[in-house]
Amino acid sequence: MTHTVAGRTTSQLAPGVVATDGAEVSEEVRALAQQPNFAAVSTLLRGGQPQTQLTWIDADTHHLLVNTLPFTQKYRNALRDPRVTVLVIDRNDPEHYAEVRGRVIEITDGPAAVEHADGLARAYTGTPYRGPTQRAILRIEPVRQIIRGNPWR
Repeated sequence: MTHTVAGRTTSQLAPGVVATDGAEVSEEVRALAQQPNFAAVSTLLRGGQPQTQLTWIDADTHHLLVNTLPFTQKYRNALRDPRVTVLVIDRNDPEHYAEVRGRVIEITDGPAAVEHADGLARAYTGTPYRGPTQRAILRIEPVRQIIRGNPWR
């Protein structure tokens, strides 16, 4: 029996891979992003070359949330070109991860971004945020989500 996933049958996908299209974070991606798992965020430099940074990750009901400093390369890249790819890796099983291709649709700064950074610091380190008070949240709307797991487990 075959199932249609993102316009293709599952027999056309690799074992353990599920792909979806749409502008809302899937439940499995949200679950990965709301745990203290690390993410690699790729943005595009002015010349088109990808640039990737490891970061903490979060999600709300519809979007991935990346909290960053407003003077980082990833922030400048997202302002100029909103296309991004985020790879969220399960800390307990690195063969289980999600790749989200999308675009930054909103940037929030000020006290809300600092408060969000504090929540992330507590989740990832168990301590309050003590860094710079200039923070920004990149709100990422998914275009394509690819979830990979180890099919032999």
